Amino acid sequence: MKSPDNQGGRVARICEDRVVIVTGAGRGIGREHALEFARQGAKVVVNDLGTGRDGGGRSGAPALDVVEEIRESGGQAVANCDDVADWDGAARLVKMAVSAYGRLDVLVSNAGFLRDRMLVSMTEHEWDEVIRVHLKGHFLPLRHAAAHWRERAKAGERVEGRVVNTSSGAGLLGSVGQGNYAAAKGGIATLTQVAAAELGRYGVTVNAIAPAARTRMTEEVFAATMTRPEAGFDPMDPANVAPLVTWLGSVGSGHVTGRVFEVEGGRIGLATGWRHGPAVDGGRRWDPAEVGEAVTALLERAPEPEPVYGS
Repeated sequence: MKSPDNQGGRVARICEDRVVIVTGAGRGIGREHALEFARQGAKVVVNDLGTGRDGGGRSGAPALDVVEEIRESGGQAVANCDDVADWDGAARLVKMAVSAYGRLDVLVSNAGFLRDRMLVSMTEHEWDEVIRVHLKGHFLPLRHAAAHWRERAKAGERVEGRVVNTSSGAGLLGSVGQGNYAAAKGGIATLTQVAAAELGRYGVTVNAIAPAARTRMTEEVFAATMTRPEAGFDPMDPANVAPLVTWLGSVGSGHVTGRVFEVEGGRIGLATGWRHGPAVDGGRRWDPAEVGEAVTALLERAPEPEPVYGS
């Protein structure tokens, strides 16, 4: 990857003076997003509740630690510990960005936790909590950020808003033992498409990533993954995800919206979701006895679906 151009002795930074919110930014992938945005010149609101891997407990320390690291490197950042899955908390988060830095340019939604369980053993609480933090926790900050951008656009201001959501391979393909998480992440991918279609009129793009990296939520899965000497880097380092997200938050990404990107190590891929496949039209109401033969013919013409993770 080429280094940014040097202009008059100063390295060009792709998010200079952009105002960015990163949720779940106290650890893992979110932390790396916040640090990279700061390196690229952005002013960052570091949001994190400081909960455990399963969503229990709260602490402001993770967000404050990231803010301190950014400030020590000469960047600008403030900490926020609001709950992004709470209407008022999400509103305060957006208001903090506007109050601290005058506006909001980029929303990166990353907050989440796991409560894995096979479907036959999953409780209602385990379902509700994971859907809440992931899916509702994406919708609410987006809802308040969208209102901010709409207001600016209606006032005649040129808006270069960016939203980067966090889906998952589990959301795109499914994952055994993670029905709640997979459903939430699939919902986030679809929400991304809807938001891209609705918010484009205000100068806002909306994209999503499906990252693979070693974090608290995946450390057991990727614990055995070692650095490849020939690659010169750790392919499971969460810092590998941040460059794509930072670029998607830049003004230069304005032509890209409604897309889901898979990112792992040095690989960036474009995920293609549900599309209209083969069809048959009988020209009349089907007799139930005829449907089986028609469906069999359709399956023969269609590609095999990707396997569910863990199946």
